[in-house]
Amino acid sequence: MRIKDFPLDHIAVAVFDLDEATERYAKLSPISIIAEEVVELQKVRVRFLQQADHKIELLQATGPDSPVAKFLAKKGEGIHHLAFRVEDIHSEMERLRKAGFQLLQGQPVTGALNKWIFFIHPKSMGGVLVEICQPKDQEYV
Repeated sequence: MRIKDFPLDHIAVAVFDLDEATERYAKLSPISIIAEEVVELQKVRVRFLQQADHKIELLQATGPDSPVAKFLAKKGEGIHHLAFRVEDIHSEMERLRKAGFQLLQGQPVTGALNKWIFFIHPKSMGGVLVEICQPKDQEYV
């Protein structure tokens, strides 16, 4: 596999307040809000910002038991994960499992923007949480 076949989809940032964070990024560079939704499974409200071809996913916990709430309590606001887009999430999951990566899900689950996702444990990636994602309809947003 070559890097061009494994493009960065987005960078996710954990924040205490979506509106305040959006305002900060808007002051930095002109952005568009392209989507916002609650992902119940992850207990998080997400807002996707886009500038040219680049996306930032802002993550705000929806409750104290959310993984993002725990992240914020421990580390404060900051980069939560990197997400890479693949064309066949099931084969990638199997390939990564066989390569010795510790995966946080046994099967892909539904994430934001109607994508299949799974995460690689930070211990397998030098302390960085990595999401692997694939649009369910195969059309990249």
